[in-house]
Amino acid sequence: MAQKLKLTNVRIAFASDLFTAKTQGDNPTAKFGCTFLIDPSDKQVIEINKAIDAAATEKFGAKAALALKGMRATEKAGLRDGDLKSYDGYAGNLYISASNIMRPTVVDADKTPLVAADGKPYSGCMVNASVELWAYDHPTGGKGISATVLGVQFVKDGEKFGSGASVADADEFD
Repeated sequence: MAQKLKLTNVRIAFASDLFTAKTQGDNPTAKFGCTFLIDPSDKQVIEINKAIDAAATEKFGAKAALALKGMRATEKAGLRDGDLKSYDGYAGNLYISASNIMRPTVVDADKTPLVAADGKPYSGCMVNASVELWAYDHPTGGKGISATVLGVQFVKDGEKFGSGASVADADEFD
């Protein structure tokens, strides 16, 4: 059984993947997804770790502590160290990558549904999120904790990640 969590006021990365399903690696299943960045001093980290422990205990029973030790050594414990990534906004933060084969609910601060053309949420803004954490033991992929994104609510603007998208001006062409 998955451990459901509500993350509040966290930064989002790869927000465009909430609206367009993509495949990754050898997996042919397209998924929607995003990443949530969390300050290590945020009190939510305690609750996230409790949910990770509970998911591991459900799956591995008495061997949960040993399984988690191995997962943390391989960065498969669900909550990861952003310093190990070279993406904007990750340094100094922890992160949870979450995906779903179904498009998650995406709403504005007033709960109005959002679509990609609305331009939010965008990578770097602040959001609330509903996620489920669950443990797996795959014969070829090892043990780990994964997250499913159920929904995202835009909360407030933040500094956009990346160089920003731009388009050519018509005057650039002959």
